[in-house]
Amino acid sequence: MTTVADIIKNMEGKFNPAAAAGLDLVFQFNIEDDSNFYAAIKDGTCAVSQGEADDPNVTLIMDSETLNGVISGETDGMQAFMGGKLRAEGDMMLALKLGELFPV
Repeated sequence: MTTVADIIKNMEGKFNPAAAAGLDLVFQFNIEDDSNFYAAIKDGTCAVSQGEADDPNVTLIMDSETLNGVISGETDGMQAFMGGKLRAEGDMMLALKLGELFPV
């Protein structure tokens, strides 16, 4: 079973700084069966930390299996959302940027 800590390392390795140029965003990931974490994207950098962000732009809520599938590319994020496996609060359009920021 892949843990959230493993997924965070995987995300950091896939980060595309060019897609983050000029951005200042925080993505909160609330994982129903594991630890919560967030990714702070600022001017081409990415800092992923466990816990809760103070004021995230968008919060994505899912279980660890769905998170692993989306990050690995095995699960399409939009299909997970439409199928009810992924919920979003806040600026949902930002969730679409995740594919550019963390390409498979």
